[in-house]
Amino acid sequence: MNTIERALSKQNAGKKDDTDPAPIPEAEKSAAPASPGEPKKMDSGGGDIVIDLVAMEEKGFVSTSAERRQINEEYRAIKRKILDNAFGALSRSLTNSNIVMITSSRPGEGKTFTAVNLALSIALEQDKTVLLVDADVLRPNIMRTLELENQEGLMEYLLSEKKDISEVMCNTNVPNLRIIAAGKTHHLSTELLASERMYEAVQEFANRYTDRVVIIDTPPLLGINETAILANLAGQAIVVTEENSSRLADIQQSVSQLNPEIAIGFVVNKAQKSSSDGSGYGYYYYGGKY
Repeated sequence: MNTIERALSKQNAGKKDDTDPAPIPEAEKSAAPASPGEPKKMDSGGGDIVIDLVAMEEKGFVSTSAERRQINEEYRAIKRKILDNAFGALSRSLTNSNIVMITSSRPGEGKTFTAVNLALSIALEQDKTVLLVDADVLRPNIMRTLELENQEGLMEYLLSEKKDISEVMCNTNVPNLRIIAAGKTHHLSTELLASERMYEAVQEFANRYTDRVVIIDTPPLLGINETAILANLAGQAIVVTEENSSRLADIQQSVSQLNPEIAIGFVVNKAQKSSSDGSGYGYYYYGGKY
């Protein structure tokens, strides 16, 4: 039994009974689907940002080109389980099944790396759109990882400086990918994450488009109470661990803070293995409650 399985054995999780799917909100009904083969249109008022995709590939991120790369295959396997949970049979027993929080026990275990790669991988799907949200407002890292300047984002919306969440949603040069940056720092940032306005934003994310997957990069679970609160809004949680670094006790404590009614999975980051590119690292996915 590996460390992840031992951590999961500490869980006392139960499943919700299947219920009928929630009715489609009026806002979603009015969203005209794109023609076959065209990217779906999504609300966006935060402007355009250009990701240097070549530089991202060189840094080891998922490639959006036609080139076959090992990391693409690894994240393809991970996203399949996430998409199955979001839109397959299990989605009927999950609230907000298309909302996926990416977290870790402690900082530095690779959660932002995982969030960005999952977003890029899902954006390659022909019939899905993806929204990447930086909710780690204490240590925002998505824009830095993409080598972009931070800009108005989630905090401006939570502070009501922006009336609608679409005002801070940015288009990118990846057709099916939108991004919401963390925005400015604020001394009440953790309280704002637990606010009613954050709840309303997540409901908007979950219900406006039926083809949308929302990847939320959240703060680590240990020491930040608001992360556990965010877990009550998501249908899935991915806990990123670092091989030979993450402590079993931390993993156990992290899992205990998650809502037992959501789907929980693990990504083991920097796992030693023989790889075709000679890096000696890989990225593995272990399912939790599925």
